[in-house]
Amino acid sequence: MGAPIVMNAGEYSTEEVLHRMQAGDRVLVRTEFAGSTHEVVLRFDGETYYCDTPTTLHRHETEEGMRTCLEDQGYSRDGTDPGSDSDSDPDPDFDPDATD
Repeated sequence: MGAPIVMNAGEYSTEEVLHRMQAGDRVLVRTEFAGSTHEVVLRFDGETYYCDTPTTLHRHETEEGMRTCLEDQGYSRDGTDPGSDSDSDPDPDFDPDATD
């Protein structure tokens, strides 16, 4: 398995993160919590979505469950948060087929 895709929380849209996971990529999300940086690894094995936090491995059986987790935890940009740029085009630097 290759190196994970590394991103900061909220850097990419929910669709971009899900696309990466469904393409077989592991996505490492750096997030701030209680004054510290934590890393969460997101992945999809073709049936189950996994959200591996420093303390717990969460499983989601559906894309909708993973979507809710990404948005509720702030790992992705869902476009509904105040100040988000939901009216803008997707990130022009995002390449869903990139491997590194």
